[in-house]
Amino acid sequence: MNNPIVKLEKSAELNTNVATIHQHRARRAQQSYTERMEAALRSCAPAGEIKSPWEVWQEWYEYSTDAAQRSLLFWDIIRERGNGFVEHEKAGKPPVLHFDYEIIMDGRQLARPVNYALTRIIPPEGVAINPKRRPYVIIDPRAGHGPGIGGFKDDSQVGVALEDGHPVYFVIFYPEPEPDQTLLDVCNAERRFIHEVHERHPDSSAPVVIGNCQGGWAAMMLAAAAPEDTGPIVINGSPMSYWGGAWIEGEGDNPMRYTGGLLGGSWLASLAADLGGGIFDGADLVQNFENLNPANTFWDKYYNLYSRVDTERERFLDFERWWGGFYLLNTSEIDWIVQNLFVGNKLSAGETKKARGKYFDLRSIRSPIIVFASMGDNITPPQQAFNWIADLYGSTEEIKARGQIIVGLLHQDVGHLGIFVSGKVAKKEHKQIVSVLKSVESLPPGLWGMQIHEERDADGKTTYDVQFVEQQLEDVARRLNRFEREDEKAFEAVAEISEFNQRAYELFARPLVQAFSNGAAAENARTFHPMRFQRWVFSDLNPLMWWLKPAASVVEDQRQSAPPDSNLFRGTEELVSEGISASFDLYRDLRDAASEALFMSVYGNMYTFRMADTRQEEEIDPAAETAKFPWVKDALSNVDKGGYIEALTRTAFLLRRKGVPIPLTRMELTKAFIEKNADLVPDPPLHELRNIRGQQALIVGIDPELALQTLPVLLSDTEDCTRFMTLLERVISDPDVPDLTIGQIGMVDRIRMVLEAAKPRARMQTRAAAKPAARTKAKSAAKPAVRRQKKAAAEPVTRAR
Repeated sequence: MNNPIVKLEKSAELNTNVATIHQHRARRAQQSYTERMEAALRSCAPAGEIKSPWEVWQEWYEYSTDAAQRSLLFWDIIRERGNGFVEHEKAGKPPVLHFDYEIIMDGRQLARPVNYALTRIIPPEGVAINPKRRPYVIIDPRAGHGPGIGGFKDDSQVGVALEDGHPVYFVIFYPEPEPDQTLLDVCNAERRFIHEVHERHPDSSAPVVIGNCQGGWAAMMLAAAAPEDTGPIVINGSPMSYWGGAWIEGEGDNPMRYTGGLLGGSWLASLAADLGGGIFDGADLVQNFENLNPANTFWDKYYNLYSRVDTERERFLDFERWWGGFYLLNTSEIDWIVQNLFVGNKLSAGETKKARGKYFDLRSIRSPIIVFASMGDNITPPQQAFNWIADLYGSTEEIKARGQIIVGLLHQDVGHLGIFVSGKVAKKEHKQIVSVLKSVESLPPGLWGMQIHEERDADGKTTYDVQFVEQQLEDVARRLNRFEREDEKAFEAVAEISEFNQRAYELFARPLVQAFSNGAAAENARTFHPMRFQRWVFSDLNPLMWWLKPAASVVEDQRQSAPPDSNLFRGTEELVSEGISASFDLYRDLRDAASEALFMSVYGNMYTFRMADTRQEEEIDPAAETAKFPWVKDALSNVDKGGYIEALTRTAFLLRRKGVPIPLTRMELTKAFIEKNADLVPDPPLHELRNIRGQQALIVGIDPELALQTLPVLLSDTEDCTRFMTLLERVISDPDVPDLTIGQIGMVDRIRMVLEAAKPRARMQTRAAAKPAARTKAKSAAKPAVRRQKKAAAEPVTRAR
């Protein structure tokens, strides 16, 4: 790549691809707009007989009355939203949890104070909790909003865990950060919280940690820092690999990942925090989220309220209470987040520092990890949720060698908030996650896909069938990253430009900005921030709103609604609304396509001309053989090492049906069989068992014949071999165990033959070992007699003297 001609050719190829994809996106945006408008026109086309003028006049009268009444009720709800915002601010912006709670630990009282606290959810009346069941700890995102969305309603993460009888704890945070607190201080506080929960439930397993969005990478950092106190980890819609995304296909794929580069890197976040007097306003983050979908922000959610004003009031106000609760971060926190995660993408690369110069190594996590993402999420796309696995582990074999269990669950269409807000998702995905966590821990190490199949019984009741399908990391990465992650190279250029701009800002601009900023001006700027202003200006603080409440009361008493499916003018209203929404979406798609093209043109060429040479040597040779990896060599070197438990584990993998999904029912039968035969099945600590299973799975996967032939070495102890054969016979004869396949029966016969053939050799080795032992024993017994004879012979001489 040092050849300038080659660089120019690469640049020309890149620019051609960018232009082609931009044109493709623009055409798709226009096509989507045309299709939506045509569908809307068809749905509003008159059906049946043509209406008379009198009927048209009647419908107009009905519609105008209905529209006027809906307008009054709509603005009264907006007034109520404003009042709720003001009241929430005055109350100190408490969590929006639907459940009662008590404070267990207050992070503001720690040696390094932070604005976090650990709470215990108080079960509602009629909900029984078993204190011996594994506790759940839920961490909500601190990304502009306040805590509580994980327990926003009955059908939520908190609700399904309580329903299953688990104690539930919730990590909350206060609106304003403590002076000088850092993200590392927060991580240390959360370590204390998890340790406290673990100690409060000594008779149960380590707590499950659930992290939503930003809380997901916080949970991963926590688990890496305190693996002994954390049980299974569930990360929902959590961006772990921030550069990931799809470039070739999709509607405006993942525009948020380009924001950092288009703004010149992390310096703008530092500027905003300095202008805020050392405080970064979370309302800026929320405004960025809203800009992703202008149709919903400026029209859809309000029109949905207006058109369904009789039924949408409570849902709208409940959600807005959370969405309008803006929390703050200090300068060090936002700088750490943006520089290490958003732009730097350092967490999955192991470049994120802990205290005392150490680094977070996510491979030190001992517990199973469940990753829940959605194809419809444009804030945390599946690539950002899953690519960290490929960044962290070199291959599927390495995951197994390290004894790690990673389970992926992919929703097809729900949006980012729906992952942890939607009641349907809570009742299906989150409820099944809670129900299968114990089974997940018994999965063999590796990468698994969790599939949930919905079924209806004869009574119409919905049931779910869960099964696990083993995946290859290489195949998953290839399916998710259709451009083979070539597009991520441009983000390396962003990281370097961002670092340069950040240093320049800190050296030249920050002292000046901090000198001119002050607390009063910053507070006024936050008060009049558009996200806050649009709420409190339409509250009772505004004297012009005094008449709305009595007017709305009159309207509610005299409400007359026009039927939306038969009224001509109501149908026209729907058509106009669809046109406005489609126009906003067209603008969004064209904007995102242009932003993507600009980003790739600037930073893609920058990478090509400046950085490609230095990155070539870092690339891993794709032709490298699996056997050359160190973890494979370690596994093969231990093929003849171990004992009874290694033999059992290896046999389980030899008998396993490859490529066949594992239903939850089969896992439950396996668990029941193990409990029934507990006298023959060891029970080591879970993390030790996972390491053993990972290594044995690797050995069987690499060389099953060698694994079989060395099995007698692991069972060289006669007693162990007898126990092993007894357990094997029980597997075959137990009526609760599913019938073995022909291949499994053949493998059982081969195991018997190998062990039987090894018995004479083992007896010979035992005799050979016994002969020297016998000779040694005879010599030991003879030594005292020889000493007595010598002593007796010496006695006369002694007396004579």
